[in-house]
Amino acid sequence: MSDSVKSIVYLEEAVQALPPEEQERFRRIFQINTTVGELTPPPSMYEWIERYFGSVDAVRKQRIVKVTNLITLEGALFNELRASRPMEAKASGDLEQTILSNVGDPFCRPLEGTPEDVFGRIKGRYCVTASNVAKYDGFHGLVIFDEHHPLRFTEEGVRDYIDTALAWARKAHCVDKEARYFFLMWNCLWKSGASILHGHAQMTLSRGIHYAKIEHLRRAALLYSIAHGVNYFDDLYAVHKALGLAVLSNGVRVLAYLAPIKEKEVILISERLDDALKHAIYQVLQCFVGALGVTSFNLALCMRPIDSVPEDWRGFPVLVRVVDRGDPNNRTADFAAMELYASSVISSDPFHVAQALAKSLGNS
Repeated sequence: MSDSVKSIVYLEEAVQALPPEEQERFRRIFQINTTVGELTPPPSMYEWIERYFGSVDAVRKQRIVKVTNLITLEGALFNELRASRPMEAKASGDLEQTILSNVGDPFCRPLEGTPEDVFGRIKGRYCVTASNVAKYDGFHGLVIFDEHHPLRFTEEGVRDYIDTALAWARKAHCVDKEARYFFLMWNCLWKSGASILHGHAQMTLSRGIHYAKIEHLRRAALLYSIAHGVNYFDDLYAVHKALGLAVLSNGVRVLAYLAPIKEKEVILISERLDDALKHAIYQVLQCFVGALGVTSFNLALCMRPIDSVPEDWRGFPVLVRVVDRGDPNNRTADFAAMELYASSVISSDPFHVAQALAKSLGNS
């Protein structure tokens, strides 16, 4: 793809430039609708528009691209005016002060400040588990990092957090054999939903059926396989790879998603939760915090059930999704009625995210 179309607002042209078989695969999964929004500002607004958007002409006609995943029914709206703005990589001094001034919270002394699960605690090299006080499932635990600062993570730490969460899940499964659906989430800072600043992740082990969105994805992928005779996740990666939106890192497929739930969403796909995936997770987080200037994020990891179940999980990989939640010091919420009930409105460009990923992860 030429440099002239390496932008989400020219996605339709990029797809048309692909070989016919790649176009067919793209259109099996995604639909693109491109439109132009027009407006006529009064002269009294010219100065304000120029200050925030560069020129009055830039807002008169705005190219908008709607991308819909036809398999999962995820969707995103990209505005040329938003997507073309440079991503700033700057940290707030106030944020740093807020984090450091909170040293001494209950997570800084987890053995005294948090409860343990009925089966006790799991101690990692760089973390320890706790039982969540206000649970949203029967088994709902925490991995509390030794490091207070949620953005000062190391690769060894990230690996240990995941290993400790998995050890917690196996212990919980021994207590209740019906609890087998594992889910790991890492909410970094209050913008992402974290109520405590101290670095921590959460994990659950659920009964009966996986969480609704994960079960929906399993069913959608299964129907895709039945209809087309190929694995949905293989095709999803191939589509992004053809457009220059994916990187292969030691067997882990990493893509800047075309229908993100919010800004800069990245999906990692792996057959196993192994060292290669843990390394890739760390690299993506480093890319977010370093190259992309992210200060608050959500990370979610889901996988096949711990033991055998009636439903068909063949071909379902280990999935990790990471998304930027914006500047914690910005009082404006990043989720609104559009994201809740219609389609996500996105300011970042997946092609810019993909470029940063390629530099950080390389094409190994």
